[in-house]
Amino acid sequence: MRSEILDNLLGDLDGALLEPFRDKAVVVTGATGLIGSLVCKALLLADGNISLGCVVVAVVRNRKKAEDILGDYASLGDLRIVVCNLAEGEAPELAELDGADFILHAASVTKSRVMVERPVDVIRTSLNGTKAMLGLARDADARLVYLSSMEVYGTLVEGQVADESSLGWIDLTSPRTCYPESKRMCECLCAAYASQYGTQACSARLAQTFGAGVLPGENRAFAQFARSAMAGEDIVLRTRGLSEGNYVNSIDCVAGLLVLLARGEAGQAYNVANEESHGTIREVAQLAADVLGDGHSNVVIDVDGENSAGYAPDVHLRLSSKKLRRLGWEPKISLTSSFRQLGTYMTEQEDDCID
Repeated sequence: MRSEILDNLLGDLDGALLEPFRDKAVVVTGATGLIGSLVCKALLLADGNISLGCVVVAVVRNRKKAEDILGDYASLGDLRIVVCNLAEGEAPELAELDGADFILHAASVTKSRVMVERPVDVIRTSLNGTKAMLGLARDADARLVYLSSMEVYGTLVEGQVADESSLGWIDLTSPRTCYPESKRMCECLCAAYASQYGTQACSARLAQTFGAGVLPGENRAFAQFARSAMAGEDIVLRTRGLSEGNYVNSIDCVAGLLVLLARGEAGQAYNVANEESHGTIREVAQLAADVLGDGHSNVVIDVDGENSAGYAPDVHLRLSSKKLRRLGWEPKISLTSSFRQLGTYMTEQEDDCID
């Protein structure tokens, strides 16, 4: 369904960010996920608002899900849905994408429980899918941005500010490591294709991203915090909440990815993070309670000693986004405002469902 707050926020994106995509074809994998769907909506909305003339090709596993998430935006522009399983690596459906000018490869396994229970599947999906999309980018001479993660940094020295050259320790014996280690390998593939074939591919290392536009059923920590606070319930943490990291607003993230699609340097990686939006899990949970809880929500620690949900180990991460800023990107929305946007958006969606 359409969203007034989301449409307003996406509609306020700087027109200069959108011009590189005028009359071009943009392929988005993982188009039913948070990031992929937002980029599709931003481009389709721009087509309706400023006649961008952009063809948006949404690569998904489930057509009905794609139609549910993107269908209300389809009438604004040229949306084409391609159904295939990138985990297999050789999808004949990709033959339809020969005319691609830009590729945002956002498809990935994101559920921690799956990472713990099916690590081989996570690795296979990451590597096969990325190899397939890089092959398409090479053959079509398209620019590609691969969505990586801040988890590639592993464990760094506490207090270290991480630029893109920083890499820390990762426990290779842990099944949960399948996610950050496969992200590292996919980044390496992007750099290898850039070096060997001249493919215009770079990687975006995303901080935790949220705000307006979260999807129904979103179960990551920020959404759980918001739901509990808005219901006047305690926010229960199953860890001590000591991990600290950076966050970035969903709309700021879309802007950063548009910059990278247009101007990212081949073979390079870029942090997409707001240095001012930083804190421990516990601090972020408390912020959600303060912003959305109306005084009725508290933060409670109830540690899951067996880590049955597959939470990542504690990290102390401070990301630098100087490299992306040098390309002209500037995050505008604070962590507090991100929670306000999230709360407003979730309330709007609930009201629409009731109507």
